[in-house]
Amino acid sequence: MSRVLRISRSGYFTWLKRSASHRQRENDHILDRAKAAHKASKGTYGSPRVHRDLRSEGLTCSLNRVARIMKLGNVAARPLRRFAVTTDSNHRHPRAANMLDQDFAVAEPNKVWSADITYIWTAEGWLYLAVVLDLFNREVVGWSMKNEIDQLLVITALRSALISRHPPAGLICHSDQGSQYASGAYQTELSKAQAVCSMSRRGNCYDNAPVESFFSTLKREMIHRQQFRTRQEARTAIFQWIVAWYNSKRRHSALDFISPKQFRMDHYQNKASEMAA
Repeated sequence: MSRVLRISRSGYFTWLKRSASHRQRENDHILDRAKAAHKASKGTYGSPRVHRDLRSEGLTCSLNRVARIMKLGNVAARPLRRFAVTTDSNHRHPRAANMLDQDFAVAEPNKVWSADITYIWTAEGWLYLAVVLDLFNREVVGWSMKNEIDQLLVITALRSALISRHPPAGLICHSDQGSQYASGAYQTELSKAQAVCSMSRRGNCYDNAPVESFFSTLKREMIHRQQFRTRQEARTAIFQWIVAWYNSKRRHSALDFISPKQFRMDHYQNKASEMAA
């Protein structure tokens, strides 16, 4: 081998005994911490969120360096999957105007909520999930799960959000033009809460992009990674994912990579400091 590669034997054995450089030891440590952060996210974090985790641990490293080390270490997030549309807009109920026009920037909590429905397959059949998202911090403030996709599914999700958040009058509740949201029963619930209805344009999923993005994340990071034997098993897993992970811990790219709950707490803390000053 020495003759073929045209190197000296002594040089080869010296290289074998040489200890790793300081840079290499740093890279090895970063890779170890990146693998731990990736594992804690159940394999869902890519380099941007892993980088934020490492920074929160006190490690000084650039995003590009983390991305390069993760690529060399074969550490990657699960790829995206397409999501299905569940909207049935072929009905005779009145349709509300689109008050958002794809402007999802909201300065205060409980000013604009967005709602939608998706479905999850189990061995017992479909389980339908309705959620209500606060666009201020992308936090799930209400949800409901049922075996049927009906008015009660979305009404229960709305009621849970109203009970947990007690929004002021004038709240905008945005949804698609689905028959469940356009129904008289759902509109009555909005009226009782003194909320204003807003609806996406027909067939335009981008008008409700934050909730569509949430469903995509839910399915990519949890639903598509396992098979549910029963609807109850799926209900439990979804509840735990929303409460213990998504709302509380998952770093959100639209929130400068902090969790929805932390973003809301920081907002109230900043307001209290301004008032005290």
